[in-house]
Amino acid sequence: MLDLIHGANPENLFKYFKIPVPDKNKILDFSTNTNIITWPKIEIDLKFLASNYPDPDCRKLIKIISQRENLQPQNILFVNGSNEAIYLLSRIFNDHVGILQPNYSEYKRAFYNAQDFYNLNEINNFNAVIISNPNNPTGKYIPEIYNIARSNPNINFIIDEAYKDFLLNHEPEPVKNFENIIILRSLTKIFHLSGVRIGYLIADENLIFKLKMLQPSWSVNNIAQELAFKFLSDDNFYNNTRKFYKKYTPEFINLLLASGHEIIKSDVHYFLLKVYDDLNLIRKLLKFGIVVRHTRNFPGLNGKYIRIATRFPNENKLFTGILNKK
Repeated sequence: MLDLIHGANPENLFKYFKIPVPDKNKILDFSTNTNIITWPKIEIDLKFLASNYPDPDCRKLIKIISQRENLQPQNILFVNGSNEAIYLLSRIFNDHVGILQPNYSEYKRAFYNAQDFYNLNEINNFNAVIISNPNNPTGKYIPEIYNIARSNPNINFIIDEAYKDFLLNHEPEPVKNFENIIILRSLTKIFHLSGVRIGYLIADENLIFKLKMLQPSWSVNNIAQELAFKFLSDDNFYNNTRKFYKKYTPEFINLLLASGHEIIKSDVHYFLLKVYDDLNLIRKLLKFGIVVRHTRNFPGLNGKYIRIATRFPNENKLFTGILNKK
């Protein structure tokens, strides 16, 4: 079923539509919303990293984040990608949990008893709420979410900020009071490290301790830790990425709007494009080697849109041209 195909594996989409899978270098993947900027030159001792146990406490990384975010080290836990954080949290928050939809589908798998809701006015129905901010897949950002959390101290707010580094016109406020706020951050998106899995979680130190006790030993491998350290130490790559998407995302959107397409306003580098026959459109694009993200497994969207992420200017123009072909 198409509903079960995740956007991160384009080969599965080709197979579903029975279209020959092109050489990977000929696939233009507009479905992934990870950073497409070319990596800087990075040197690591792969043999040493692969043959030695990692630091179970990720101390180098915690030091960088605590200094950068002005946080106490005990408020930070590094994890094997945001997904590990999601499943760890599901072992603690399992009663009257709500998921603000549409949202990342993994939450529904981890919090299998959770209820969907679609409006922030409904949060009082729950002991804990899960909100992706910026939202995946819509790209919408709720700048007042921390104020809402502080105004509802009896509700635990699990706020997934995996795409905060791609915000085009906002900067999240610093957070110091974590009594009912749990923040998830990903390093796989901004640094394109999806293959090694790494992220971190910010929360009250008592919750961090509980999660640490649930976490498998050596959860974050050496290669992930070292690559994350290299990237976190390189402000140029981060700043160049921000500049790239701030420039080319509006250009891409305007190109599509000028062609008569309907787009849902987004605050990041990916966005939803309204479609009237998603299956035929996805099939058409695949024949040109172009992959987009279907929305059939996002509650509330149900295939009425496709999700697209900004790529390089020439590729964005190519995409628009093929999209407009009759």
